[in-house]
Amino acid sequence: MQGCGVPPTIPTGIALPCLAALAPDWHELRRQEDAPLLEELGFEELTPLTASLLLGLVLGCAYGALAQRSAFCLRRGLVGQWRDCLPALGTWVMALACAIVGTRLAVALDLISFETHRFLSPDLPVASVLLGGALFGAGMVLTGGCVSRLTVLAGAGNLRSLLVLIVFAITAHAVMKGALAPIREALGNATLAGGEAVALSAWPGGEVWPLVIAGAAFVCALLARARVSHLVMAGAIGLLVPLGWIGTGLVLLDDFDPIPVQSMGFTGPMADTLFWAVAATSIPAGFGAGLVAGVLLGSLAAALAAGEFQWRSLEGPRQTGRYLAGAVMMGVGGVLAGGCTVGAGLSGVSTASLAALLALAAMVVSARTVGRRLAARW
Repeated sequence: MQGCGVPPTIPTGIALPCLAALAPDWHELRRQEDAPLLEELGFEELTPLTASLLLGLVLGCAYGALAQRSAFCLRRGLVGQWRDCLPALGTWVMALACAIVGTRLAVALDLISFETHRFLSPDLPVASVLLGGALFGAGMVLTGGCVSRLTVLAGAGNLRSLLVLIVFAITAHAVMKGALAPIREALGNATLAGGEAVALSAWPGGEVWPLVIAGAAFVCALLARARVSHLVMAGAIGLLVPLGWIGTGLVLLDDFDPIPVQSMGFTGPMADTLFWAVAATSIPAGFGAGLVAGVLLGSLAAALAAGEFQWRSLEGPRQTGRYLAGAVMMGVGGVLAGGCTVGAGLSGVSTASLAALLALAAMVVSARTVGRRLAARW
């Protein structure tokens, strides 16, 4: 191939733009077709919303099973002595690397676009993102895991995780649409005009920057001495992110019946699932409800298959108070930061969003700091 051919020696930052030049504009082709892609695939009876529910269910089942077997959790990689944390941290950053590479490849091939996505809003809500990330990071230390990990644990019989998830969902919904919404609105108004700079891919060098992050994450994963099986499963978890983006942003694209473009994440989906559970006759279930249900089912199946399903509950008032406080902090923080360690972390950073990267950094610094202080106290 000549012209825009991509021999193995060409750096990835140059290779991706070349692939973009060769690829058709799938979104433009979709607009030119009479029928949405979903119908062309033979699913005429499914609405995009119902199809997104099924997509979320499938992705959730895969995530639940993989995360249960690999003990996938960012908090485990941050709290404790570094020599004990590194394998878990290496597992998590392997997922981040695969999420970034898969998503950037999909962007380069014009399968998806994030130009109008909330992660790339030109007004950067710095105060909200940093405070939210800090609250979420501290909260996941208090509860013993981030929201994604607690959902996996709930599927394996952990009742204290289930309690945390319920409180988390109520709090998150209150911040998004309820009594605590004024807090979100006030902090959200404190923004910096970032313009195109809110996307790392718009910086000089273009796609080099997200790929540098992916490369660094990949190297760290290999040096962390994590189990090979865990790294493989983490890579599969990371690839669920571009699958979610492509599924909601291309396959289910329908101008006459639009649905949000979204991927893996737990803050909004958990709140949506709670709202659907109490008002199912008024609001239909979508991608988020399917994702949460899928994670619970996938984790349950994996735990039963491995003989690891076990009922667990709270041990006393002190632990209960700590878990409830952490749940509230994560609920507030997850909304302010734009997502959890998976939503803002894996999915958000894969969009090359500066806001998502800042949120993830705040979570990491907060979790590490609070974890060290609690270890010294207890």
